[in-house]
Order: sequence, then C-alpha cells, then structure tokens
Amino acid sequence: MTTLAMEQHTVQGTKTTKVVYWVFTTIFFLLDSVMPAFTFNTPLAKQGISHLGYPDYFRIELTVGKIIGGLLLILPMVPPRYKEWAYVGFGISIISAFVGHLAVDGMDAQTFIPVVGFAILLISYVCYHKLYAPFKSN
Repeated sequence: MTTLAMEQHTVQGTKTTKVVYWVFTTIFFLLDSVMPAFTFNTPLAKQGISHLGYPDYFRIELTVGKIIGGLLLILPMVPPRYKEWAYVGFGISIISAFVGHLAVDGMDAQTFIPVVGFAILLISYVCYHKLYAPFKSN
C-alpha cells in the first residue's frame, strides 16, 4: 500500500485516541507476543500446555503465531488487511484459552486471565478503527 493510499485511509483521530491505541497495542504486544517468545520453552509453559490437553508441538506453533501476529499489530507499515487478520487470530486464541481453562479448571481466577487480554485487544482494535478506518470506501 502506497503512502498516498494509506493517507486516504487515515481519519483524523484525537491525540487521546492515538495515545490509547499505542498504549494498549504495546501492552498487548508485550504480554501476548514478547513474553511468550521468551518463556515458551520453560517448564511452566510446557506444563501449562499439557495441563490443557494440547500436544507439545502446539506450544511452539502458538508461539510462532503470536510473534508474527504481534509484529503485524505493532509495525505501522503493515497493510490494514494483515492487521485485521492478526486481530482475528489473537481473538480466536484468547477465546480458545478461556474455553480451555473453563473446560479443564472450571471457574477459577486463572480462567478469567484471558478475558483481561481480550479487553486489552478489544480497546486496541476499536481505537485502530477510529484512527485508520481501513475499509471505508471514499
């Protein structure tokens, strides 16, 4: 996408919306992309995946997807369609984590940790659409 095309998609957002977007996107990137990249091979991560009944290779696959998705969200030059798919992928991942914890552990505090991540992702997504309106026709 050219710079001119990107400017056509840009909507005048308030400074507050830009700050909220970047703060929540950065928090989400750090929590759901950077942290898994550094901790995916720890005994705790291995135990967590096996506790939920997933095979060990899924831990690696999920981490690679989270790193790629995080980069798609955080890098400003990424085209809007790729960012949309990254948001979808993270949403599915978080909902699946919630359902997995709910099915295995029932209603406990750990079950609702993904809900916090989903709220952070949702705030980032809403602000992204307020700022860039990527699929509005002119």
